[in-house]
Amino acid sequence: METLESLSERLETTDDIRTIVRTMKALSAVSIRQYEAAEAAISDYDETVALGLTALLRARHAQGLPLPRTADPAAREAVIVIGSDRGLCGRYNEIVARRAAARIGPRTEVLAVVGARAAARLEAEGHGIDRLMALPGSVTGMTPMVQRALVEIERWTRARGVGRVSVVHNRREGRARAVPVERTLLPIPEADLRRLRDRDWPGRGLPFFRMEPARLLSWLVRQRTFVVLYRALAEALASEHATRLAAMQSAERNIDARGEELTALYRRKRQETITRELLDVVAGFEAVGGAEE
Repeated sequence: METLESLSERLETTDDIRTIVRTMKALSAVSIRQYEAAEAAISDYDETVALGLTALLRARHAQGLPLPRTADPAAREAVIVIGSDRGLCGRYNEIVARRAAARIGPRTEVLAVVGARAAARLEAEGHGIDRLMALPGSVTGMTPMVQRALVEIERWTRARGVGRVSVVHNRREGRARAVPVERTLLPIPEADLRRLRDRDWPGRGLPFFRMEPARLLSWLVRQRTFVVLYRALAEALASEHATRLAAMQSAERNIDARGEELTALYRRKRQETITRELLDVVAGFEAVGGAEE
């Protein structure tokens, strides 16, 4: 049977949970804006790298050289999956893990996962994780994390014969919906190379370069890989926080409804207690008055 003390404790607990939920909502809302700003900021560098590739590819074309060779279709593959380290984000990790599981095939040599919760789901489906990486806790941690991933990719290509690298992650669609997408990191798709080579140059003439073309191409490809992976990470983190924000908003509505129910129950119980005490006082008074007569 509920007592005033137990109802009061439940109300305090509900208020504490409401405070936590509101704090998480505020953090997610701020984080979404930060990661979206980071994604927008990388766009300028992306354009710079694209212009560099355009200049190099057009110079090669003028010399009669073909587009750089893409990887062998039968080459070994590496798949990078970006999930989350924290919960309270609905089906976020389930969605990306399902897409990644469909992507993993017999040529997959390396499976790397960013985020412990996505890794746990893939392992539960029987997929071995070769490399587990932690998500950065803020925007400032994104660049070091991507740089570490690039070092790992170079190690895979040299030591394990990986010729293709792709990244699977969630991207926000609408306000909160998480949609899984896949991006190719290496090699650059032939369609993208043709588009870069054939695009209009914004200036009067192409720039010249003194670096060896092969080295310059390798450096530009590495920078493009950095940009694509950085953007994928920013989109994934923004999607994670958007999903968590939606979950917290739903939880807040449920908590508010439950709080109203508990408050009404507490008031009824308090009124019943007051009424019972008053009746006890009246009955005691009447009993005393009857005894004196």
